[in-house]
Amino acid sequence: MRAVVTGGAGFIGSNVVDALLVRGDEVHVLDDLSHGKRENVTDGARVHEADIRRDAASLFAALRPDVCFHLAAQIDVRVSVERPDFDADVNVVGTLHVLEAAREHGTKLVFSSTGGAIYGECDGPAPEDHPRAPLAPYGVSKLAAEEYIAAYNRLYGSSHVALRYGNVYGPRQDPHGEAGVVAIFMNALRDGTTPRIYGDGSQTRDYVYVGDVVAATLAAVDHDGGVFNVGTGAETSVVDLYERIQRVSGIDREPEHADARAGELQRSVLDPSLAARELGWKPERSLDEGLTATWAWISG
Repeated sequence: MRAVVTGGAGFIGSNVVDALLVRGDEVHVLDDLSHGKRENVTDGARVHEADIRRDAASLFAALRPDVCFHLAAQIDVRVSVERPDFDADVNVVGTLHVLEAAREHGTKLVFSSTGGAIYGECDGPAPEDHPRAPLAPYGVSKLAAEEYIAAYNRLYGSSHVALRYGNVYGPRQDPHGEAGVVAIFMNALRDGTTPRIYGDGSQTRDYVYVGDVVAATLAAVDHDGGVFNVGTGAETSVVDLYERIQRVSGIDREPEHADARAGELQRSVLDPSLAARELGWKPERSLDEGLTATWAWISG
């Protein structure tokens, strides 16, 4: 299989690249390297330093890929609030350029979306038909991209898939930005600084290990199209997460508390049962197992 991974030099994308190479696929990475790192890309994949908004059409014309894993995105919620036009340009217009290139060359698209930012507050594991109430432009842009993908499936008979990830963590996660709390806590413990918890730490998230996310992403290639949650169905509070990280690291350090951040979700957890039924996918790593593997990478 000839695959293009947009954002393939980033955290999740580079792990997808690794899995494709292990399978023996021909892998091309489209990444502008504004956040991704070339050193994340394993030898065997070809890196094309390019922008999805300008270069998707020419790259697809040259490669004629069988599948595109579309992970390139503007992922910072705060940036989306401060610069909603930029967020929409990358996440909506950029996705349209990828969609058009895929349509032109019959390429299957697997799109990286988000659960928590689309659903908003949850009162339990949210299924795919949960009311969608994003609190920030980031969630709106991802939802808009999903709707374009669904429209293309209806209009052109394509079978593109959107995957709504939970809070993904694991090796290569960037500790900069609010989404990478596992990496933020672990880097602080490793470096001798004090981790910070915003609010009382009771807010919960659905933490899913990157290796499991990669497995779901590859499983989606053979599906006829749709939207699927990729999470564990279990919610973990920030306080509990930090206690678990202290245990796996063997470092006991009292965190500092700061004021709660305005607009932060209090509960976010996904129902992954549809992915289990239709993709044959279930998460394999427990949270403690995933944290142990992540600490080994960060501390090593």
